[in-house]
Parts: sequence; structure tokens; C-alpha cells
Amino acid sequence: MASHRRPKNPSRTRVTVLTAAAATAVAITANAQSAQAAPQPTTASLKAQIAQLNTAADTAIQKYDGAQQQQQELQAQVTTLQNQVARQQAALNAKSASLGAVAAAQYRSGTVDASMQLLLAADPTDYLDQASTLAQLNSSQASELSQYKAQQATLDTEKSQAEAKLTALDSVSNDLAAAKATAQAKLAAAQALLNTLTAAQQQAVTGGGGSGAVGSPGGADYGPTADLGSSAPGDALEARAFAAAQTRIGKPYVLGATGPDEFDCSGLMMWAYAQAGEDITRTTYSQINEGTPVNSVADLQVGDLIFFNGDAHVGMYAGNGIVLHAPHPGAVVRYEELATVGSIYAMRHF
Repeated sequence: MASHRRPKNPSRTRVTVLTAAAATAVAITANAQSAQAAPQPTTASLKAQIAQLNTAADTAIQKYDGAQQQQQELQAQVTTLQNQVARQQAALNAKSASLGAVAAAQYRSGTVDASMQLLLAADPTDYLDQASTLAQLNSSQASELSQYKAQQATLDTEKSQAEAKLTALDSVSNDLAAAKATAQAKLAAAQALLNTLTAAQQQAVTGGGGSGAVGSPGGADYGPTADLGSSAPGDALEARAFAAAQTRIGKPYVLGATGPDEFDCSGLMMWAYAQAGEDITRTTYSQINEGTPVNSVADLQVGDLIFFNGDAHVGMYAGNGIVLHAPHPGAVVRYEELATVGSIYAMRHF
């Protein structure tokens, strides 16, 4: 893993009635003093502000991705448990009906076994726990009652498990909503800051990204085409993954999307490697722990995953100092220049 130092995160006045002319003079003076006291931010400071917002947005997006995956897994588990509960309840109902028929027959004959009275009790399993009851039943009835008790216990367990999963699902859903709100707020703040700048200032701050270099590697935006040079993939797997990612150029970035027609950054990497026959995990925080570390930019090969913004953003190395990635909401999958200074935190390939 290659590590690089990350940039550090950066009275009430009494009102007097004046004449119109005097008020204008005061306003002009105040504006002049304000301009002198608060100089215009430099390109470097604007870049730092954008970088902080980008990193915060990417971090929230990865939390969103992780919560989304957990939500999907929990939902599947809840569905499975609910189906099991339904089947177990049906089996218990059938067993209860069978035992009820035996009790009814004994009642009609006037020979109701004391043990069968458990069917009329508020809690049959408590009654059944009395060992003496089983001694008064024939072997077939004893087996039926034992099965009933076991099925009831299984049903209770499955209901409890389903309730626990539903509680966990609610919690994860809340995390999901909070992460999405945070990501959207940070992205909106970054965009609002960019919108206050002139076109030339935006060019200087984003390195060519124009109206939104949110979550980007920080270099020039090459769009759908770029001179990739003669860099070779690390192996056949990486070649297939890169070829798959190239087919998604122009597809929109959508928060939490994993393809095939919409992606976020880690979703694109997961989709591309899946097309190549390799299953990798969902978020950048887990993807970075897979594969083999690449220790320098000079060692990068086409198909390597490159991580930015404190591991919260990922792209795929395309060769010739260029990365292919899904940059941010409002953008599409595209090529961008790989800006190495202060941007890359770690790199790995599979």
C-alpha cells in the first residue's frame, strides 16, 4: 500500500437613522473595509475546501453502499425466516387438528384421557411438560404430542429470530437514510462552492472537471476518450475487467448503483470484475483489502484499482497516467488524469 500525507482539514450593532446620502457613504466605506478584511480565497484554499467536501461525500457514499448491502442481506434473511414461520405454523396447525380429533373422539366416548385435556389448556406445552402425562398415553399419542411440542418450540424460535432481524433491518434502514442525506448535503455544498466561481476559476480548481470534480482524482477530465498509451494489463483477469469497464463509459453515476446501466465508484469496479469472472466486495473499504498491494505509480498496470480520498473513492487504472471511474452524481463514467500528489492513498490489484 502506498501512503501519502493527506491535507489537513481547515456582535450586534446599534442602528442609527441617517440621511440617504450619509447611509450610502457608510455602506461604501463598510464594503471597502470588508473587502480589505476578507481577501478573496486563493485557488489553493478553494481546492482544499473542495477536497474536504469530496472526501466527506465519498465517505458518506461508502457508508451508504455498505448499509444498502446489509439492508438487502437482512431483507433476504427476514423473507426466509417469515417463510419458515409460515410453513412451521401450517405444520403446527395440522398437528393440532390431528390431536384435536383424537381428543374429540375420546370425549364422545366418555373416556377423555387426562393427557388429552392439554388440547383444551391455554398453554398446551406447559401441560405437556409434566412427565406423568406421557405415561397415560399410548405410544402413538405420545409421539404426536412430542412432535407438537417440538414444532411449537421451533415456531417460537423462528418468530423470535424474525423479530430480531426486523429490528436490525429498521436500524440499518435508518443508517442508510442518514448516510444518503449526509452524502447529498456534502455534494450539494461542493457544487454550491463551485457555482460561485467563474469558469476560469472552476478550471483552475477542478483541473478541467468544470462544474463538478466531486470525488475525482483531481486531474483533467478526458471524458469518453483518452490516449491510453501502451500500458499493459497485469493479467488476463485485469484485461477482461478493464474491457468490461470501458463498455460502461458514458453511463451515469447514481448513488448506490451497481449496474449495468448506472453506477457509483465502487459499484462500477464490482460490476467490471464480475463480468471478468471475479467476485469482489461492495465498498471501497473492503475492496482495498483484496488483492496485491502496488507500491508506486510506476508499478501500476491496466485494471489495477486505485483508491482516493482516504480510501472512500476508487477508479481503475487505464494506462498512461489515466484512470477510468464513475466520478460523482451528475457525471458519467469517464477517463480522468491521475493526479498523484496528495490524492492517491493506496492502490491494489487482484
